Amino acid sequence: MPENPLVTVCNINLRKMGSSTIPVLLVTANVGSVFEDPADLPKIWTEEFLSTVARLDPKFIALHCQEVGGKNYELSMKHVENFVQLLMSSNELRLFDKIRVFLDEDYSSTENFTALGNLYFIHETLENILIWDFKESHFLPVQGKEIHSGNIEAVVTKEKAKFPQDFFPECKWSRKGFMRTRWSLNGTIVDMVNIHLFHDASNIVAMESYPSVYCKTRRKALQYTLQRFHNDHYDNAPYFLFGDFNFRTDTDGVVKKLTDGLNTTRIQNNKNNEYTKLQFTNDESKLVLTVGKKEFNHSEHQTVFLEPTSEWESA
Repeated sequence: MPENPLVTVCNINLRKMGSSTIPVLLVTANVGSVFEDPADLPKIWTEEFLSTVARLDPKFIALHCQEVGGKNYELSMKHVENFVQLLMSSNELRLFDKIRVFLDEDYSSTENFTALGNLYFIHETLENILIWDFKESHFLPVQGKEIHSGNIEAVVTKEKAKFPQDFFPECKWSRKGFMRTRWSLNGTIVDMVNIHLFHDASNIVAMESYPSVYCKTRRKALQYTLQRFHNDHYDNAPYFLFGDFNFRTDTDGVVKKLTDGLNTTRIQNNKNNEYTKLQFTNDESKLVLTVGKKEFNHSEHQTVFLEPTSEWESA
C-alpha cells in the first residue's frame, strides 16, 4: 500500500439462524494521499486491495473511503472516476454483478460536503440482497450497478450528515461526518456506517491537556452519531461502524517520555509572540526532538519508534 494509507481490513461471516454464512469483507481506507499522485498511486492501491479480495474470497464487500479526491479536492476530484473504474473493471470483481457506489464529491456545497465514499460489491451468488430506502422506510431490491457521485443529497438509499459547526468552533468548516447504508443480506439486517472523526490540528495544542481538546471533540462527534442512530425513527439494527477515527496517543505523555532529562527551548512567532515550536536538546546542545503545529521530528526516529526498547514498550 502507499505511504500511510490508513487501511483496515476485517474479514467476517454473517449468519442468520438456520441460514448459511455470507463471507463479508469490511475495508476502511483514508485515500487522501492516493490522489496526490494520480498517475501511479491509484493503480498501486487498487492492486493491493484486489489482491486482498482474491485471497479472502468474500461475497459481500463494503469499502469505506475518507478524503475522496484528496486534500486538494478542487484539483484532484476529477481523478476519482478513474479510481472507481479501476475497481469495477478488474478481473477480481468480475463476478460481483451488483454494485452500489456513493461518492460525496460536491465540494461547492460547504454545508454538506464530507468527501466520504461508500462502495459495495455483491457477488452473483447472493440473490436475496436488499438496500434500505431512508425516505420511504422500506427495503429495495439490489440489481445491477449504480454509481451515485457528485452531489448525492437526494439519493435515498444512503443517510449522510456533516457534524455541526459548533463541534469545532475554532476551525474552518470541516469535511468530517458520516454516511450510513442499511442492508438485508439473506434476511440479516445490518447497517454499514462510514465515519470520519476530527484530526489533531496542532501538536502544540494537543500537548496542553489529556484528553486533548481534539480527543474530546472526537468523542463528542462519535456520541452524537450513535445517539442519532439510537433515537431516530428507524428500527434499531446491528451496525458496523468503520472509518477514520483519527485516533491519537497521549501527545503530552509521549513527549514527556521522549524528553525526560532534556532542555526545552520555545520558538516564538515574531508577529504575535506565541510559540510555534518546542525544541528539546541534550546537555551537549544536540537537537533531539522538535515539536511544531504540524511537525514531530526526532533525531533517532528509527530507533525510538520502529525498534522500541523494552523500557519504552513497558511505558
